[in-house]
Amino acid sequence: MKKLMTGAVLLAVSSVAFAEAPGGPNCGWGNMLMKGKSGMGPHFLASTTNGTSGNATFGMTSGTNGCSVNGTLTYGGKAMVNAMLDEFSTDVAVGHGNALTAVAVAYGVAEEDRAAFAALTHQNFAVLFPNESVTADDVVAQLETLMKADVQLSQYVI
Repeated sequence: MKKLMTGAVLLAVSSVAFAEAPGGPNCGWGNMLMKGKSGMGPHFLASTTNGTSGNATFGMTSGTNGCSVNGTLTYGGKAMVNAMLDEFSTDVAVGHGNALTAVAVAYGVAEEDRAAFAALTHQNFAVLFPNESVTADDVVAQLETLMKADVQLSQYVI
């Protein structure tokens, strides 16, 4: 059940993880069809249309469908840490676990570097979680500082 929950959180967070969607914020037929609309329904239909037809990929390569590759993509684990802060702190304390792996994946940490990620977080538990009122923003800021200072993991932080 724990793996199912982690998978569901990964799926949900991955859908909002990009600061700017690949191809730009207006890329794809779904976005074109739902332009100006808000709410769960239009967003779901736009996402489904874009994801199932491959038109966003075509648009990025051809410069059509409202797509552009000029924007800067960013990606980080903030949303993942925010979604599962308690489970993440528990996994960091023990040095392994599903939430720890999910955050590593959200940061794009390659499988061969995940042990180093787990070790870094575990060894710096007190830095990441200095008190009970620590926020996800605080944790992410400290995590990224630690990763930037680590030769092996610095490549995963922008």
